[in-house]
Amino acid sequence: MSARTTELGLLLLALAVAVAGYALGVLGVTGALPDDLAAHAATLTVPALALHGLVRWRAPHADPVVLPVVVALNGLGLAMISRLDVVRVARGRDALADRQLAWTAVAVVLAAVVLLALRDHRLLRRYTYTAMVAGLLLLLLPMAPGIGATINGSRVWIRVAGMSFQPGELAKLTLAVFFAGYLVVHRDDLALTGRRVLGLQLPRARYLAPLLVVWAVSLLVMFTQRDLGSSLLLFGVFTAMLYVATERLSWIVLGLALAGTQVLVAASHFGYVQARFDVWLHALDPDVFERHPGGSGQLVRGLFGMADGGLLGRGWGQGRPDLVPYAESDFIVASFGEELGLTGVAALLVLYLLLCQRGLRAALDVRDQFGKLLVAGLSFGIALQCFIVVGGLTRLIPLTGLTTPFLAYGGSSLLVNWVVAALLLRVSDGARRPEPSAPVAAVPG
Repeated sequence: MSARTTELGLLLLALAVAVAGYALGVLGVTGALPDDLAAHAATLTVPALALHGLVRWRAPHADPVVLPVVVALNGLGLAMISRLDVVRVARGRDALADRQLAWTAVAVVLAAVVLLALRDHRLLRRYTYTAMVAGLLLLLLPMAPGIGATINGSRVWIRVAGMSFQPGELAKLTLAVFFAGYLVVHRDDLALTGRRVLGLQLPRARYLAPLLVVWAVSLLVMFTQRDLGSSLLLFGVFTAMLYVATERLSWIVLGLALAGTQVLVAASHFGYVQARFDVWLHALDPDVFERHPGGSGQLVRGLFGMADGGLLGRGWGQGRPDLVPYAESDFIVASFGEELGLTGVAALLVLYLLLCQRGLRAALDVRDQFGKLLVAGLSFGIALQCFIVVGGLTRLIPLTGLTTPFLAYGGSSLLVNWVVAALLLRVSDGARRPEPSAPVAAVPG
């Protein structure tokens, strides 16, 4: 129970930071506190505390840091979206914060359902191949006529009953379950066989099939849906899980070689990938900057905003992140960089680092291989996604269109990431739970 008390204290701190960010953001723009401050605080606090109570009941040994970090990231994202909404509404556009707040409530309920229904993470191993089929269907669903939709050049959405959803977000989760179950069964085949070439122990040709299949699926996603970011994320997570399962450096080398080949082929033969490389390499070129669509105007404005923020930022509500298109989703980190500066962005990255570290800690401590691989894959997925997003915003790598987990606007990503958080809690509960002591046999008198 001391861990749960620590979790409660950290959770209250996270809620205070999130509510203060909401109040200061609106205050900085309008000069007055928001009228719905109490309602906003209650909508955040009640579900978070209810989930904390459920963790006390259903997962009493879970890591005490995961839930507060997730609530802090989600709450800070809501604060920035609300701050940007003030300008959006003034320009006659729809507000987004209320939708994100509603998605947050639904996501917390979904996480609670996962904790209630899944008493032991090892039960997921029974559905290894079901998860594979479901994941592939979800990846291909946006290509279905009638429900698939193309938004901003990428066909990764479906529209049903007037609502949009990205099934690929859920596919990443189901495929992680499949990868973990598959690698548990075939771990020895992948780790102990093969030839040694140039200092690397390469697997036999027939055992390369899983890597090649996942590579082919990631290529299919990139070619048909024009989604380079999700393609690289999917392939990267599987490669990382292969390394965790086998502890063989050769899988990392092969994975990097295939990923590099994939990017080079795409950059050479697909116009939208070539455009992203032009934006990356020649962002300040006037021709590239003024090109529409596909120019570097969005990226350059984000860079200028972060440069204007400097070390400590302009202050909540004092910058102009609204000048950057999609400041509430793809470029929300740039919005934080302008208003909270390098210090604020570093604090956000430390929160992500803590979340991934706690996940990897659970992977080290959990006793079964399936749980170890699953939680390692999920944690690495969050880390890789953050690297891809922040690397694109800072021109370290080309932009890919991925959103920042928990922080950015988007219901699909938020729902799935809260399920990931619930799985981290469940696996860490199993990892930290004391082993039952064996009964002591009675000694004959």
